[in-house]
Amino acid sequence: MHMHWKVCPWVSDAKATNARASAARLLDQVVSGRRSLNEVLKIGLQNIADGRERALVQELAYGTLRWYYQLDALLQCLLNKPLKKRDSDLRCLVLSGLYQLARMALPSHVAINETVQAARVLDKAWATGLVNAVLRGYQRRKPQLEADIGDSAAALYAHPGWLIERLVQDWPDDWETILWAGNQRPPLSLRVNQQQTTRPDYLALLQREGIKAAPLAHTLHGIKLEVPVPVDALPGFDTGLVSVQDAAAQLTAGLLELAPGLHVLDACAAPGGKTAHILETEPGLASVTAIDIDERRLRLVEDNLARLGLAARVLHADAAEPASWCDGESYERILLDVPCSATGVIRRHPDIKLLRRPADISSLVSRQAQLLSAMWPLLPAGGMLLYTTCSVLADENERQTARFLEDHPDAVEQKIAVSWGRPCACGRQILPGEDDMDGFYFACMRKQL
Repeated sequence: MHMHWKVCPWVSDAKATNARASAARLLDQVVSGRRSLNEVLKIGLQNIADGRERALVQELAYGTLRWYYQLDALLQCLLNKPLKKRDSDLRCLVLSGLYQLARMALPSHVAINETVQAARVLDKAWATGLVNAVLRGYQRRKPQLEADIGDSAAALYAHPGWLIERLVQDWPDDWETILWAGNQRPPLSLRVNQQQTTRPDYLALLQREGIKAAPLAHTLHGIKLEVPVPVDALPGFDTGLVSVQDAAAQLTAGLLELAPGLHVLDACAAPGGKTAHILETEPGLASVTAIDIDERRLRLVEDNLARLGLAARVLHADAAEPASWCDGESYERILLDVPCSATGVIRRHPDIKLLRRPADISSLVSRQAQLLSAMWPLLPAGGMLLYTTCSVLADENERQTARFLEDHPDAVEQKIAVSWGRPCACGRQILPGEDDMDGFYFACMRKQL
């Protein structure tokens, strides 16, 4: 078996040892504590002032999680006996050391020495010899180790075995492409706020700032950066000229067939990117109501709208219980972007590989069905509900909507006639990486007159 060990350039610096220890602690919170990477990075990076040190922590955290199943298989071959549970932070440090050797364009002696020293920062001075032996063992035996783990699908594709099996079932011709796409670095895609500027004007502004970018296919206001930059480096970000949003998510507003005078409900709105895009697309809407069950994430909706100079009715509410917040209102357009496995955005959130479990899928499918049934009565005759997920699993997508149509005689699918994605038995699917987009599913359903 031959593995393609891709590399990325990196620069070492004096604070690199601390960065490696910080990354190991954060990784341990994800791997052992089952917390989201976004959450632990947000807190963990607060006390790191140096920009390059922060960047190294992020690179090690994202990269180690992206290739976790491969790195873990290598580590098992290299250890004489498993590390104790109490040394889970040390285990994460060693995994990140293997990531540096396998996939970062670092001098190997730098990667090894600084990872060994980071064990001291973790108060594991006793383990410096072990860390050194494991990393040098990988260096010495790399071709043989790659061959040894080649029979494991999880190691080869760097995804959990249960998910590989699901993808083989759902996408017999595309599962390998989906898996490899999940291991790539995602592009940074932007959505220009058409109420403030135009895509050509913003592209010109980026060019003046020395930021290389190009229009995103299939979108009216999307832009892809050649090389990602921090959001605070984007001209006009703070004043609402532009938002960060994947190309696939940007297709949502266009599918809603918005028009002046309509009442629109975004039923699972946080963090608010699609709510904002709806308002940017059609300023003449009669009303936009954005609800979410997560009060903490709902604040992100309010922050996004404020930054963009937009206004909507924002409610902390459970979309599955409309009687508690909806006083007889109806909405001609309902966007139902349901909680899902997020298996279409793994390249963007590699922690999903570890955090998502097989049992989660059935509970998510139940919740999605509950939300669909709860939303449908709020739609008047002739109105449209747009069901979306960032999943690639049929149970959450075409099987879910097909079952809903079967159970609701007054619901009819409105075919999505576009050039992107691929048609399903019901709805349309974009697979991860297609035209630089995340994996997304869309289904439009009309209530018959």
